[in-house]
Amino acid sequence: MRFHKFRDAVLNKISMKFRLRIVCLWYLISLMAETRKHSLTFASELSGTEKSAFSKFLKNNKDVAKYSLESLSKKQAKIYSKVLEKTKSLPWRVFILIDSTMQNRSSLKSENVQKFNHGKGFVIGHRWTNILLFFNGIIIPLPPIPFYTKKYCRENGLTYMTEHDRVVGYLNDLNLYEYVGFHKDNEVVVLTDSGYDNKKIQNTVLNRGWHFVTALKICRGVKSEARYAKTPKSSGWDGVGLFFKKYRKLAWQTVRILTDGPKRKRKEFRVRHAEVFLKGVGKIRAVCSEFKRKRDGRRKYLACGDLKATLCQILTAYRLRWKIEIFHKHVKMHLGFGDISAKHFSSVESHVSLIYCAYILLNAGLPGIGTDGTIPEKQRRVVKIPENKKTANIIHELTKIGGPDRYKNELKSVLAA
Repeated sequence: MRFHKFRDAVLNKISMKFRLRIVCLWYLISLMAETRKHSLTFASELSGTEKSAFSKFLKNNKDVAKYSLESLSKKQAKIYSKVLEKTKSLPWRVFILIDSTMQNRSSLKSENVQKFNHGKGFVIGHRWTNILLFFNGIIIPLPPIPFYTKKYCRENGLTYMTEHDRVVGYLNDLNLYEYVGFHKDNEVVVLTDSGYDNKKIQNTVLNRGWHFVTALKICRGVKSEARYAKTPKSSGWDGVGLFFKKYRKLAWQTVRILTDGPKRKRKEFRVRHAEVFLKGVGKIRAVCSEFKRKRDGRRKYLACGDLKATLCQILTAYRLRWKIEIFHKHVKMHLGFGDISAKHFSSVESHVSLIYCAYILLNAGLPGIGTDGTIPEKQRRVVKIPENKKTANIIHELTKIGGPDRYKNELKSVLAA
């Protein structure tokens, strides 16, 4: 694979100022190449450029990197969304996946670092809220939402907002037409876990004309239709877990769905459901679900804003949310999501935006990479492309007028020396 063909293909995808294109190109190639650690040192060794050039580029161009990601995601989404197809006989065509992930740091000395209660115990680092578009079997990462601490907001003149408030503002400003073109609002569904069980987010989704499938916290208040008509709105709410304990007359049903893996295994769930009123939102379909054979107490309480959706469709749609977890695994294991060690948070923001650009480019079918294979296999192909750079430069010089004679003279002078 000739290096200049690969270089031109990448530069055609990236919207970047001319003076920054070469530095950005080599940093993207370093993220797309296979290595144990995607550091500035690796980028410098791969490109032959000073390490300080990449450090200055990341620190001073976070807005440029974010704009490049936004532009690239729109370009690729428009290519894949010319014909929106239904996924697994679901009534929806466009899926918006929302979830947060942690970027671990070693200490609290860097900018915007905070202790977070993440899973079991506390984690030091940055929190990112990722938004993915999924349609036609394609994943398109959108610009992520960084969490700003109160101290960082004071120092930089920013207004402090909670994570949920930032998600609400993001969804209000999201123009899906720029990504997928013409579509119907009722064909869009937002998938979240219980960490985003928030009435502001759910009302924002419904106001946009979209639907949502989300996991509910066990204490989230619900009412049956009969009780909602008899009691005041301020009282009489039961937690969704308590609700399904009270209404044991709701019969269990068996739902069978197929997995996404190559073996296409069939999984069985037992499910109870009811149309209820969700506190602060309105009428929804509540679902209590658990594995039929492995009943170990791990029940999921789901809420769906589309009352016409069947139980099988709700469970299948919620299982698609797992794709964002796989995305987090890929960017952390293969693309160096946690390899940044900069003090300034602007450098971290640039790094994350370019990682998502690298993820899109690896799946864009660039010359020399193709569309087949896993991410590590594609990264091995990328490593071989810069190795051909010297050969490509020689061939390029030979194509110029008088190029062969100049090259012969250079060889003679080297041999004579």
